[in-house]
Amino acid sequence: MRKIKIGCWFLPKKAFNLFCMIVLAYGLVGCQKEGMSPGTSGNMRLKKVSYDQLTGWQSEDFSALISVFAKNCAQIQNSRKEYIESDAVRFKTAYFQAKCLKFESEKIKTSAQMKNFIESEFIPYAITDDGKAEGKFTSYYEAVIHASYQKSDKYKYPIYGKPSDLAEINLRDFDAELPNMRLVGRVENGKFIPYYNRRDIEKNGIKAPVLMWGDDLVDIHFMQIQGSAVAKMADGSEVQIGFADSNGHKFKGIGSILLQKGYVKSGEASMPKIREWLRANPQKAEDIMHENNRFIFQRITKADGPVGAYGISLTAGRSLAVDTRYIPLGSMLWLDTVSPDKRNIRKIVFAQDIGSAIKGVVRGDYFWGHGEEALEYAGRMNSVGKYYILAPKESELKSD
Repeated sequence: MRKIKIGCWFLPKKAFNLFCMIVLAYGLVGCQKEGMSPGTSGNMRLKKVSYDQLTGWQSEDFSALISVFAKNCAQIQNSRKEYIESDAVRFKTAYFQAKCLKFESEKIKTSAQMKNFIESEFIPYAITDDGKAEGKFTSYYEAVIHASYQKSDKYKYPIYGKPSDLAEINLRDFDAELPNMRLVGRVENGKFIPYYNRRDIEKNGIKAPVLMWGDDLVDIHFMQIQGSAVAKMADGSEVQIGFADSNGHKFKGIGSILLQKGYVKSGEASMPKIREWLRANPQKAEDIMHENNRFIFQRITKADGPVGAYGISLTAGRSLAVDTRYIPLGSMLWLDTVSPDKRNIRKIVFAQDIGSAIKGVVRGDYFWGHGEEALEYAGRMNSVGKYYILAPKESELKSD
């Protein structure tokens, strides 16, 4: 690893100086940051509103919400944390747990009952970024791959589990004043260095269990971008594959690479178009994919769908990936945006996942589900929208 000078010693803050010492001592220059929560950079504001101000509220299918609310509640009931919180918002977990108990006791079964329950127990707050209500909403899906437990001429691409030599440190473990920054790498000759990049892994292999073998490198790459997949096995069974960890390198989107090289035109970098180009250009596809240094390691799960960052399986059309600097995982939101074909998406969703590109006060990634239809929608969604957080009525959220 090449040595460079780090010009941070003139800063008076003990925490930052210690950070620099750790970086130098462990040879961390060039390591990537995984799961990092930087300081709140936006100016999130909340304003208490009425349900009449939520466009489309009266048209919501509240009966479809019952099972999702119950699943979200099950996770909240198991929480031992005092607060459901982000850097910008927090309310007592006990408040939400009390709502869940009341929901269970009332044995809600109809749309009208669910609507009345929410309106009587939760208060909506409009969310703005320094007064701006609208933000960007994209979407994602669960990929599908074809695989086998046995390697063959057809199934030859390994699906790796978490490597045995993958190591991590968190700066806050050294000093409480340091950022909550997780650094991923490996130890070589007593030094902590970056983990192998995608090209290294796919060309040379690694010390990791092979969960199964896939038949299509493009599908595997898309699985890694989405984080999870349904594996349709050669024996006819289906296996749920989830996210286990990453190599810690930064993600670089294939669409941006193709645009930069002039292989596709602006407006043609949707996921379906990208996949089409990669398959039509196999000689170039592997090198293009290798430019995305980030590599995801997988695990086999027994969930009924992809498991999000909140620890429960995601629900198509009801789960949202958020920036947890602003929106707490587990919270309930009213989403108001549009689909790629400009149909209104106005419904209650739950903050149950995160994403490396999901950054901002008003920013979300809508989960479509799995399969080709979900890919078609997820690959094209880039919508303007807004959302509201529905907080237990006992909460005292700061409001303009």
